[in-house]
Amino acid sequence: MAVPLGGRGSAPHRPVLLRETIELLAAERGGLFVDCTVGLGGHSEAILQASPDAQVLGIDRDDEALELARKRLAQYGSRFRAVHADFRNITRVLAEAKVKQVRGILADLGVSSLQLDSPSRGFSFRHDAPLDMRMDASSGETAAELLGRLSEVEIARIVFEYGEERRARRIARWIVERRERGEPISTTRDLADLVERAVGPGKKRRIHPATRTFQALRIAVNGELENLDRFVTDAVDLLEPEGRLAVISFHSLEDRIIKRTLGKLSGRCQCPPRLPTCNCGARKAVEILTRRPIIPGVNEIAVNSRARSAKLRACKKILTTE
Repeated sequence: MAVPLGGRGSAPHRPVLLRETIELLAAERGGLFVDCTVGLGGHSEAILQASPDAQVLGIDRDDEALELARKRLAQYGSRFRAVHADFRNITRVLAEAKVKQVRGILADLGVSSLQLDSPSRGFSFRHDAPLDMRMDASSGETAAELLGRLSEVEIARIVFEYGEERRARRIARWIVERRERGEPISTTRDLADLVERAVGPGKKRRIHPATRTFQALRIAVNGELENLDRFVTDAVDLLEPEGRLAVISFHSLEDRIIKRTLGKLSGRCQCPPRLPTCNCGARKAVEILTRRPIIPGVNEIAVNSRARSAKLRACKKILTTE
């Protein structure tokens, strides 16, 4: 196994729920797998090591991560291919690669160690850096630009819904008041200090008071919840019979979407009770392999605290007579 990757002074790259993911994908069967968020290549390498017949098409919208993954997996030659794209466009990516069906698909929805630990990316307030937060640094609106454009109501909604922050309205008001004074928030330190002042000292906290606000802005900047249900449906359609899909989420909103969509694809109606007919499009296309989400054990969390909120769900495509 290659030495875990990580930036200077950063935590090493540790793929989350690695053993459980490889087992659920049944990677020992070989065949073509798609790693939708290849990151630094930890999961992809484990898939390639599981069988000499395994191949991986790695997708990521972070060019820097893709280049590191290419270097890490160069030893596997043509068995690994990398594509710069958003995983939610998986249907188009595979069509352009002239691939109709695959043996397995993995999506690890978390932010990579590379992104969190890079001072210039603006994902963390541990470094004072431009407030960027884009996973694809080549396109889209930065977090600073978002805060400079949105109304107080819109900022409060994002912080409350995506960060589950009870003081979202107060934080949004402070952000807009500062903006109106001609002092835009442009760095991670600016935002972290403002949120800490807005929230107040309070009782001793387990996490920094700006943690939820940073999470909410990251989700909004990258549209992390947009079309997630469509991705799951597209991924299932691209699996060959008996093919596997595994998704690792790190946020309750993500996990809720994954759970609901897999339930619908397993034939469970998602319509409100007492409707005369089913309108949700439920169909029996998969067998759920994880009755409850798999979560990291205490040993994994001890060596990788970033794994603590991970949840893994998986399914197997079934043959249908329809």
